[in-house]
Amino acid sequence: MRSAIIVVVLLLASSLPAFAQKPREEAEKQLKFGLTVAQHNLWREAISRFERAADIDPTYAAAHNNLGIAYEQQGDLDNARKAYERALKLEPGNDYIKRNYELFREIHDRAVRQNVR
Repeated sequence: MRSAIIVVVLLLASSLPAFAQKPREEAEKQLKFGLTVAQHNLWREAISRFERAADIDPTYAAAHNNLGIAYEQQGDLDNARKAYERALKLEPGNDYIKRNYELFREIHDRAVRQNVR
């Protein structure tokens, strides 16, 4: 009987990656649609799709990165910073995300310095 339980546990464990991929697949669909509408400057719809992708799979760094870009395009700099920082936390070695965040910080920080003067 114990061996039957072990077999069931092993079968369940081997099927977990298939279940784990479903949210990422759905998140990727939302991300791709968001990219399409962003190319047509439909930033509110893009934000909605990127937010949905991040909600479906909170570990999807690309969704957070693109959300940062979209928020930035809409002038929502606080949410842009949060989204970029979340993306970097998820994938600290991702050079693309690093460049986006560094560029955002450079532009944002320069604007803040100019407004202070």
